[in-house]
Amino acid sequence: MSFSEKTLQCFECGATFTFSAEEQEFFANKGYTNEPKRCPSCREARRANRSNSTGYGQRRQMYPAVCAECGKETEVPFEPRQDRPVYCSDCYNKVRQSTRR
Repeated sequence: MSFSEKTLQCFECGATFTFSAEEQEFFANKGYTNEPKRCPSCREARRANRSNSTGYGQRRQMYPAVCAECGKETEVPFEPRQDRPVYCSDCYNKVRQSTRR
């Protein structure tokens, strides 16, 4: 299949951009059936915005805690409560193994 350059209009900013033959071939090889809606700069901005949001690419909020088993200081991805024990990863794995049996 032969591809030729196409001029498309960006859905986001309204600018025109070129959908090159190489990009079309890449899209076809990936199985993509739709042409891009956004120009390269809007696509990049969207990717950057997505990776900085609560989704992919952002480091989780961590909270300091003291392990209820060994007393070691650790960090956990949830806010510890006084009525529930918190374990470091080593002790958590031991506790989890003993409850599985």
